[in-house]
Amino acid sequence: MGRLTESVVDGSQAKNPASLQDLPSIDRVLRWPGVAALVDEHGHTLVADEARAAIDGLRESARRGRLEAEALQPESVAQAIQARVAERLAPRLRAVINLTGTVIHTNLGRALLADAALQHLLAVMAGPNNLEYDLASGGRGDRDSVVEEQLCTLTGAEAATVVNNNAAAVLLTIAALARGREVIVSRGELVEIGGAFRMPDVMASAGATLVEVGTTNRTHPRDYEQAITERTGLLMKVHTSNYAVQGFTSSVDEHEIARIAHARGLPMATDLGSGALVDMSAWGLPHEPTPREKIAAGCDVVSFSGDKLLGGPQAGLIVGTREAIGRIRKFPMKRALRMSKLPLAALEATLMLYLRPERLTQDLPTLRLLTRPAEGIREQAEALLAPVQAAVAPRFTVSVLDLQGQIGSGSLPVERLPSAGLAIAPVEKKGSGRALDELATALRALPRPVIGRVADDRLLLDLRCLEDSAPFLNQLPALREALA
Repeated sequence: MGRLTESVVDGSQAKNPASLQDLPSIDRVLRWPGVAALVDEHGHTLVADEARAAIDGLRESARRGRLEAEALQPESVAQAIQARVAERLAPRLRAVINLTGTVIHTNLGRALLADAALQHLLAVMAGPNNLEYDLASGGRGDRDSVVEEQLCTLTGAEAATVVNNNAAAVLLTIAALARGREVIVSRGELVEIGGAFRMPDVMASAGATLVEVGTTNRTHPRDYEQAITERTGLLMKVHTSNYAVQGFTSSVDEHEIARIAHARGLPMATDLGSGALVDMSAWGLPHEPTPREKIAAGCDVVSFSGDKLLGGPQAGLIVGTREAIGRIRKFPMKRALRMSKLPLAALEATLMLYLRPERLTQDLPTLRLLTRPAEGIREQAEALLAPVQAAVAPRFTVSVLDLQGQIGSGSLPVERLPSAGLAIAPVEKKGSGRALDELATALRALPRPVIGRVADDRLLLDLRCLEDSAPFLNQLPALREALA
């Protein structure tokens, strides 16, 4: 350790190559002031693990003859360990700025929680709560009761239950109502959603046999009627919320399918997916079928998501008749798929907002973003033009552009929202692809990552989801430095 001491004390060998013999012991490193301070702050275990990993890295450099003595200075080693500790403790789940133009973005967490939901989470999660405790009787309660009354009020259903997402809701419904039997579905509704969730596979997993009827583009009432046998357990309709079949098409609505099912003593279920609790056309948005409409049409079960158009947490909501929901609730799989207390609290607070429909565009972030006027978004883009141009000059030019965004990547994906934003284009056309990749990478590397989209040799920043410009503006100096 003599050579290390000589280097540390007077720095005379700071530029000389170091060898394996110069590496300090872990115990010694942990006593150095800069590292000891980390131990006081974070504890011995974490800092020792990262110190060991840092020394292992230096050891590998020494073996390759690429280790300079300067890297073994206590300050250098302490900084390296501090960086490793900070990286280890940095959350992997981070807030980002969504400038993709897709409001309900599957990869960016879908719906934003309302302030009321966040406050309710804090209020009830900081201590014990009555998740499964009946305050009136003092006995055991049912967690479904937290939201069942609200769901029935908002949908017109007789009963309701909830699970952890809509895929689970569909799986549970099929398993509870048709396990070991056949489920009839139109061939044009055999959807696949993100993560390879395919309706035929769901049927198999639920223990049911899929019976396809009709063709990809046209299905008629007689197709359902002719497919029913003594082995039929359920008729089902799946709303194609993540694609559209256009042209020469025909489908059978829930009212007719329910009539056919009930005439044979069978239940009928529909999977709405997107989960709009109110008529979106009231705000100039495309109409999306609501659970209330499907309950009124005679559906025994309607399932939908909580974190899409509803604007709440991830959840699978199942509403319907008392008999069908009772069977679903009693099915053994229900416990494995039940919601935990955090999303359940957020869902309760979100549903409460729907009891005041006149305030939804103010209180519900998803609806607030969807209804932002394009004119106001363009004004915001014009205000951001100069500071963004200053941050990316001289390599890029910036212009204001009218854009067409999306309601959701899996919810009404073909519907467009008039919007506006910034188009950033490389000055040099040669190598423009690499330049745009570098720019997109620099934006994602900001303290609060900024996510845009590349199209037509430009990086587009759609501002529909940027209600407050400050978090974006405050990071422009860091972007300018990254591109320098």
